[in-house]
Amino acid sequence: MMVARAIILLAFAACLAAFAMPVAAQITLSLPLGAEQTASRNEALASYALPIAAWEPGKPHHSLLEGRLSQSAWRLRDTTASSLQILRELRAQLLAAGYEVIFECDTDVCGGFDFRFAMQILPEPEMHVDLGDFRYLAAVRGAGEDAEHLALVVSRSTGSGFVHVTQIGPSEAEPLAPVIAAPELAPAAPTGNAQGSVAAPVSVAELAALLEQAGRATLDDLEFDTGASTLHPSSYASLRALAEYLAANPARRVVLVGHTDAVGDLAANIALSRKRAEAVRTRLIEVLSVNPAQLGAEGAGWLAPRDSNLTPEGRAKNRRVEVVLTST
Repeated sequence: MMVARAIILLAFAACLAAFAMPVAAQITLSLPLGAEQTASRNEALASYALPIAAWEPGKPHHSLLEGRLSQSAWRLRDTTASSLQILRELRAQLLAAGYEVIFECDTDVCGGFDFRFAMQILPEPEMHVDLGDFRYLAAVRGAGEDAEHLALVVSRSTGSGFVHVTQIGPSEAEPLAPVIAAPELAPAAPTGNAQGSVAAPVSVAELAALLEQAGRATLDDLEFDTGASTLHPSSYASLRALAEYLAANPARRVVLVGHTDAVGDLAANIALSRKRAEAVRTRLIEVLSVNPAQLGAEGAGWLAPRDSNLTPEGRAKNRRVEVVLTST
């Protein structure tokens, strides 16, 4: 009798503890100083189609979710940060808060016009999306009924950045509350140094000037996993510029040269750097329709550093792909 009573009491206590469990800690996103909220939407219970794949005709690319829905649009006035820089900062905050990225894409890789207008986001002009420059990220924290999903859309206009945040989670969860506390996002660090490296091109005119005056340009917006040669599925501004330059100058020939930091064996690093250069060449040919005859790919390993390998920052700068003009 006493044993049975003890079991009942323990079960009752466990039920109370379950009901008393706190909701997962609310995330606060820090946006650049001076960001202003332009629109918002909050619903205690709603359905939302969350994009989790690139848009393709006739193929499902979203997951239908239900729960508390919170959306907000933000304008970052007078910022020089690119859409990638803005997204990178927010992505880092999400990862630090325990979120897992389930899908990320950039402009054309997302599906361009069709992907953009399939998204359920706050309308123009409060949330501006440039169809030639936007980035999307979907992430999740937790699982099952307690899962919290979050989506970011980042874009730009002349002189301003735009951020759209969508959060959908358990109905008892609180809406997301971005905090305007971070310093202004800095523009991309120039890659020039005493050895003569040059800044990453972001337009055809800049790329042409670098190639024809300095002989080479660094494609600093490319992203690879550490130690891997797979190029992330994004629509890189530097590659679009290079494709347009080569299309406009069919007699020009370039070589893509991969570089690594000084960690590890030289032969292995040369092989890795060449594979990365070949991955970039493949992307240019298969996605951006560049003439294969205009492109070569080589690897230099750690033989041509542009910064010191004694610091993490220097090693990060040394991991890169450059484009070298070989026409004479």
